[in-house]
This record gives sequence, C-alpha cells and structure tokens, in this order.
Amino acid sequence: MARPAIQPAATVTSVILTQSNIVTTPPPALRAPKPGHRWWAVPLAALGVIIITATVTAAVLPSKWFVTKRDPCTKDCKVEFALVPADAQPVEPRLSVEGIPTFASSGQIYFVTIREPQITLLDWLVIRHEPSARFLSYTDKYGTQTEAQLLQSGQRQMTGAKDRATYVALKAAGFDVKRRNGPAIVDYTVCQKPNAAGTKCDVEAPASKVLKPNDTITAINGSKITTLDDIGPILKTVKAGDAVELTIIRDGKEQKVSVQTIASPGENPPRTIIGFAPVDTTTVDLPKGLKVTFDTEGIGGPSAGLAFTLTLIDQVTNGSLMGNQRIAVTGEIDIDGKVGAIGGLNSKAKAVEQMGVKYFLVPAGQPGPGKDPNKPNPDSIEAARKVVGNHVQIIPVATLDEALATLRRLGGDPLPTK
Repeated sequence: MARPAIQPAATVTSVILTQSNIVTTPPPALRAPKPGHRWWAVPLAALGVIIITATVTAAVLPSKWFVTKRDPCTKDCKVEFALVPADAQPVEPRLSVEGIPTFASSGQIYFVTIREPQITLLDWLVIRHEPSARFLSYTDKYGTQTEAQLLQSGQRQMTGAKDRATYVALKAAGFDVKRRNGPAIVDYTVCQKPNAAGTKCDVEAPASKVLKPNDTITAINGSKITTLDDIGPILKTVKAGDAVELTIIRDGKEQKVSVQTIASPGENPPRTIIGFAPVDTTTVDLPKGLKVTFDTEGIGGPSAGLAFTLTLIDQVTNGSLMGNQRIAVTGEIDIDGKVGAIGGLNSKAKAVEQMGVKYFLVPAGQPGPGKDPNKPNPDSIEAARKVVGNHVQIIPVATLDEALATLRRLGGDPLPTK
C-alpha cells in the first residue's frame, strides 16, 4: 500500500505535466477575398433569389394560365385539375349492422378513393410525368354541371351504391330482402360512339342537347312515369330515331321537351332508349329489426359498391371470406351481382400500393388499353399494372360470384350454405 504523503504529490505532478504539453498556435490571419471572387458573389446571390422567387410564384399561380392538354381537343384545353391517388381505407370500421348476430373476421377489405384537386404550376411540374396521375380541364371534371351539382350527384351515386350493396349482400347471405325502384332522374346522357382509344366521346346521344343532370322525367308522350320501371314498356312501341315528348321537372319547374330516341349501344337485339343513365333511386326493404349503415361521410360515387358488398357478407356470415389477407376492392355492383367498370383505375392502383396491400380486385369490364402500348388508357387494367408493377396483384372479376371465388383462392372461407 502506498503511503498517504505520496498520493497528493503524484496527482500534482500529473497535472503539471499535462498542462506543460499544451501548445497554443496563433490563428491564421484572415485575408479579404480577391476582387474577382467578390464579383462572383453578386450573380450567385441573384440566382438564388430568382430560384426562390420562381418556386414561390409557381406554387401560387394556377396551372390553367400556362398548361394546355396534349390530347387533341377542340374546347377547354386548359389544365386546371389533376386526378391523383387518395387512399385505401378499410370498410369494416364504417359498417354498422343491428338486429342480427355479426361475426368477426381475421381479414380486411379496403375500398379505394381518388382526388381531383385544383393544381398550381408547381404541382404540374412535379407530377407531369407521374403515370398514376392525369390532368383535367374544367369540362373534364364538371361537364355541364356546377360544383354543387357534381357533389350532389356523387352523393346520390354513393347512396345507390350502398343500397345495392346491402340488397346483394343480404340476398347472397340468405336473408329475405326486397327492392323498389324510385323516380326516373337523369344522371348523365350516354355516348353513342366513343373514339378508338375509348377516352373521348365522338358522338353524344341527341338527349345531351335537351336533358340535364337532375332532371326528373314524369311522363313520356303523355303516359305517366312514376318509377324507372315505367319507361321500358312505353319505349317498346317507339322506333329508334323517333322523337318522344318528355315531361320533366327541372329546378322545381315542370316543362315539356322533345328528344330523339336511339338504339341502345352494344346490345343485341338493341332496345329503343332515350339516351340517359338514371340516378339510382332504388330503395331496399329489409327484414323487420335489421338495420345496415355505411358511414360514407366525405365520399362520393358508386365505385365502392363491391367492397361494401363483400364486407357486409363477411360480417353477417360465419367464417372469414378474406382469410388473413388484406384485399383492396373497387367496382360498382348492380342488383344482379354484376361488377361495373369505374374511373381512375391507375390512380386507385397507386393508392393500393402506397398502403402496402398486395391484392386488388378490379372490374373485368374496364376499357381496353388503346392503340399506344407505351401510353395505355389510364382506366385500363394494363395501365394499372404498369403503375404498380409486381408490388400489387391486380385481379379482374366480372361478378360477385367471381369475387367470392377469388377470395377462396386467396385463402378465405367459402360462403356458408344457405
């Protein structure tokens, strides 16, 4: 053991030795920049100011002031909006079923949404080469409707989608449900002849010059129209190309208009039609005590119909249709269980990829890719696959039965026997 008198001495010696090794060096003298270097600072600072100003300006100025659509167009070619991916959300938290037992599921069905925001010049510069986006003029987005009318139409379409989904799902699950048609309300007029790519309408139905969205048809040639079911029998006695007199209610006022009828495009044998697509005004009668509610606040359009249908079937039947899988679904559903085409498929596919969902059920009846393999129709299945590559498996289905069969192949339980 060291003696106490030695320890302080060693400590002091150590400190002194350490301090003696510290050598300070005077800082180098600062030199002013050469005159030539000072001149370079001026244009560099000016360039920085220009870049910042240009970026801020581009972030404020509307794209329609500078950008026009590349596609051939004869009217309203200014780019004002962009159709872009929004989200893929689970349906189950938005579904409420009362009055009957429900069953938990180990899987999840997602419905998919898109957005059509107004864009600035900077927005356009950032996403102009993005394959999941497309650019729209005011007419592309609104057609002949106002913003309020478009919103109202989207909400009505969503209401119809929920009613159809409820009817089809409960019927498939073995419940006694009935449906009733409502009044004949115009949603939009049909296209008689689209262009080769299927992206534009070359020939509109004559009704497009007479009827407007939200018109309610109350009579044809004097015969009263109470529901959509009343139109077909009357038109059976009318030849395609003949004119009919319609009594309509527009903005609360009754008026009479003459419309030239057409043959139903793509049907064999063709029917005589007025040339408009109706708003779905169907109502569904459920068994006593049963209540089904879908929370669709902030969502419009009919494209979630199949997703709603599958989720409701899964809730009211034992087992799990999806197994342990997360599966995104898009497509309209009609009362016969047929899956209808939707718009914005390439953007929806991107939304699915961003959520990390592996499987995406889409309508088999989407339009074809068109003639240009490098730029397929954005609503085609080919365009959607080009956007997501191998990250998402896109599976076309034409009917509810095909969708259920696909879920079984992916590991889900079969629908219980009725």
